[in-house]
Amino acid sequence: MKRWLLFGAIILLSYTFFQSKNLLLIAAGVAIFLFGMKNLEEGFRFFIGGMLDKFLKTMSDTLYKNILFGTIITTLMQSSGLVAVIAISFISAGLIGLAQGIGIILGANIGTTTGIWLIAGLGLKINIATYALPMLVFGMLFIFQESKRLKGIGYALAGLGFSFLGIAYMKDGFDAFKETIDLTQYAADGYTGIVLFALIGAGMTVVMQSSHASLVLILTALSASQITYENAVALTIGANIGTTVTAVLGALGAGDDGKKLATAHFLINTLTGLLLVGFVPQSIRLIDLSAPLFGISTYDETLKLALYHTYFNFTCVLLFAPLVQGLVRLLDHFFKQKATDENARDDVLFINDVALDFPDTAYETLFKETKHLYNNVCDIIAQGISVTKEDISSGMAIDDILTHRKDPLYVNMDAYYERRIKEIYGKIITFAIMAQGKFSDISERQFIPIKNATIGMVEAFKASKHMQKNMLRYLESDNEYIQSEYNHIRKNLIKYLRTLQMIFNTAEDDVTVLLLSKLKLDAQNYDIAANKSLDNLIRTNKITYTMATSLMNDTNYAYTVASELFKVAHALFVHANTESSESKEALILNENEVNDLTHASSQRSSS
Repeated sequence: MKRWLLFGAIILLSYTFFQSKNLLLIAAGVAIFLFGMKNLEEGFRFFIGGMLDKFLKTMSDTLYKNILFGTIITTLMQSSGLVAVIAISFISAGLIGLAQGIGIILGANIGTTTGIWLIAGLGLKINIATYALPMLVFGMLFIFQESKRLKGIGYALAGLGFSFLGIAYMKDGFDAFKETIDLTQYAADGYTGIVLFALIGAGMTVVMQSSHASLVLILTALSASQITYENAVALTIGANIGTTVTAVLGALGAGDDGKKLATAHFLINTLTGLLLVGFVPQSIRLIDLSAPLFGISTYDETLKLALYHTYFNFTCVLLFAPLVQGLVRLLDHFFKQKATDENARDDVLFINDVALDFPDTAYETLFKETKHLYNNVCDIIAQGISVTKEDISSGMAIDDILTHRKDPLYVNMDAYYERRIKEIYGKIITFAIMAQGKFSDISERQFIPIKNATIGMVEAFKASKHMQKNMLRYLESDNEYIQSEYNHIRKNLIKYLRTLQMIFNTAEDDVTVLLLSKLKLDAQNYDIAANKSLDNLIRTNKITYTMATSLMNDTNYAYTVASELFKVAHALFVHANTESSESKEALILNENEVNDLTHASSQRSSS
């Protein structure tokens, strides 16, 4: 169906362009302007990585700081649609909350007014194409450079150049209409006309996916006297409503929080638009009265329209800024998370399509999803040694846990893998590979360590699965020595899992470093002690050769579980954190230090 619509649109436009060169000129202007906006967005994407995350951390204290952030970033990017997509990406990745996202959307509405003022004040009053040409030349020069920053500057310059050129074409097209046709003959008066043109404005913006393009088209038509001022105001209201569709489309692949933000954006602009549609005549009188206060001539309708657009967006903020928390509660009520059956197949919680828009959101999403997988892996490893995840997180002494859980806990590890690990593991690896390809310049520092951590978790699970068979068998054995050895394996793994849990829960870097060193040392000490104990049991004939073989293999499996989980914690909390990875790495015990300490410990225990 989409192909037929596209084919039909091409036929219709081709016929229209054949009939009217002026319409071709206007349509070409719109196309060039949209192309310019896309280039401008692409240019700013080069500067987004890392910058927005840091900026958000300093601008997230209050709602008004969030509004200020949205205003600044939209003023720079000149795209409220892109800012809405950024906000949805960051909220889906958990970098900001819903209230912060709504604040950014409110600020983005204010930020859109700056571009309209520039176009109404300068773009339509000077030969803007003169400035477009050098921008295009220098922009293309920068685009072909190796430096990421220079490429970003190049795309931004080319974007501005194409945008200016598009405005010039639109202006020329509407000016040419004066000689052949007066479009004001299609004007509609009264509230019927206001509603009709508001719908037309919304439709234009939905089609072009840019309120800036719609408003530039409205301004150029108004400057050429091809639409009436009242109809231009109605079109502006519609454009402000239509721009929310970009956010809605951007949220289709997002999680529930992203959908909540897109819904908030739609409600804010739509409800404000519906309110102001009923007050267009009064708004026009207000503009006429207040325009002289800003030095705007009574006859300068383009600047007066820019003033109306500003009033519209400030009305959005004034109406909804006090209602943000109530809006959050309302959205939370309508987007309630569905209760999941414990036996149902688990799926990713954070990975979504929009998370790949920016490196910050891709990394944060991948990190959180990996922690989600770790919780599932930790759960099954605990069950594999016949304890529960709650036992690990409890404050109960380990000996008391072993006494309480002396009977083997039978669990189908293959079924658990299919239900709680396989799907998430596959999607994390796929997402990581896509992120590596898209953000190749930072993949080695961020995405590859997390991908390796995910692989390490599955290796730990496999080792635990291999160990489970004998664990179940010998926990019920009449041989107290073999039973004691398997309880010793359990005791050490419980202690190890508890230390890992502390690492996952702490936010202190120095604590993480100390705990990682402890994990490394514990694993090495345990391996040496287990081998000595095994030798002693074999020499004194306290266990059979079959038991000895099983114990030897399972000791190695337990060591594999510990070492793989150490690699997981190391990759997630040291290597993937590029800002402090080198300093953390230097503080963790290296192999030589671990060997020296374990050797000294072994000598003390022997003596």
